[in-house]
Amino acid sequence: MVDLQKEISSTTYPGRGIVIGRSKDGQYAVCAYFIMGRSENSRNRVFVEDGEGIRTQAHDPSKMEDPSLIIYAPVRVLGNATIVTNGDQTDTIFDLMKEGRTFEESLRTREFEPDAPNYTPRISGIMNVNDGNYDFALSILKSNHGDPSSCQRFTFTYDNPKAGEGYFIHTYMGDGNPLPSFEGEPTLVNISGDIDTFTKSVWDALNADNKVSLFTRFIDIKTGKTESRIINKNA
Repeated sequence: MVDLQKEISSTTYPGRGIVIGRSKDGQYAVCAYFIMGRSENSRNRVFVEDGEGIRTQAHDPSKMEDPSLIIYAPVRVLGNATIVTNGDQTDTIFDLMKEGRTFEESLRTREFEPDAPNYTPRISGIMNVNDGNYDFALSILKSNHGDPSSCQRFTFTYDNPKAGEGYFIHTYMGDGNPLPSFEGEPTLVNISGDIDTFTKSVWDALNADNKVSLFTRFIDIKTGKTESRIINKNA
């Protein structure tokens, strides 16, 4: 296990990231989703509440250029499932699971983002909290080491996650041109503190120049009650 703050701060540009795990006291299912940006278009965003989830929107609509890959709903809730992703595949998962497909089956209809030469991976997570039971999964869809003719798909599932443990997946291994896609399994990280402490620790660890927005949620595993936080750099 590595320290979550150290892992996030180990690079100036992890891109977009998902952390899912369980609180140290074992009571809560925990998630965090953050976005970063290098261009003015990417940095011109905020998270806003949207029903039981959130969506991105332009902070200054007059400066919005191409909304196609930056305006989407990162978080949606379907029954006992909370879906967290870095793109419009949130809607794909929501719609196809509603029709009876699984999380993994839904993602087989998608691939990495068409933003050559980066071919940014699509990262996705799902948290299932039901009558005191909790499991989650993380997925990444990425190009074959920069070759867009081949899509690599990985799904990692975690049953009955341990208290104080989480897994962290993000789009890039670090800054670069083109940006290098995430490699390997999601990183085992510590989850500590209440929602405000956890939120602050993640936000403070993100590079000050590149961070844009952060969403966190704690779900009581016994009752299903949720508590969420949003931090926007463009407040």
